Amino acid sequence: MFEKLAQSARTTVEDARHEAARRGDRRLGTDHLLLALLHEEELARAVGVDAASAAEAANELDREALTAIGLDLGTFRPTAHAAASKRVPLTAGAKAVLQETLVRAAAEKARTVTSRHILLALLDRREPDSAAALLTALAVDRQATRDRLSTLG
Repeated sequence: MFEKLAQSARTTVEDARHEAARRGDRRLGTDHLLLALLHEEELARAVGVDAASAAEAANELDREALTAIGLDLGTFRPTAHAAASKRVPLTAGAKAVLQETLVRAAAEKARTVTSRHILLALLDRREPDSAAALLTALAVDRQATRDRLSTLG
């Protein structure tokens, strides 16, 4: 699958791997893909959210989840990032998103999968998926985002 990824999509997956390590996660999930995509200015404009705001919203979702199970970290922040290994396993959701990107690229008769295709696949995720929860927390209008992305393709 990865041989069909354009450089922008390869960069997204690599950045998502680093995002997973930064957040202390052992697996690369859909939320990591979304956070990585928002480092691309053009895609961030299409979504209407910058990477820093999305990262803070993801942190808040994590705090809320921990509070829901009775853990209160207060102002604790990790002091070091988890080591990023070259092979980070993908969650089932992340695998499904990357497979969906191939379908989207083929439907457009594109020769390669781009980061735009990854974002389009993420927009179709539904909660409790982590990217879907993050998009909801950020109040992203998914249809308006799709419309803006269609002008980039």
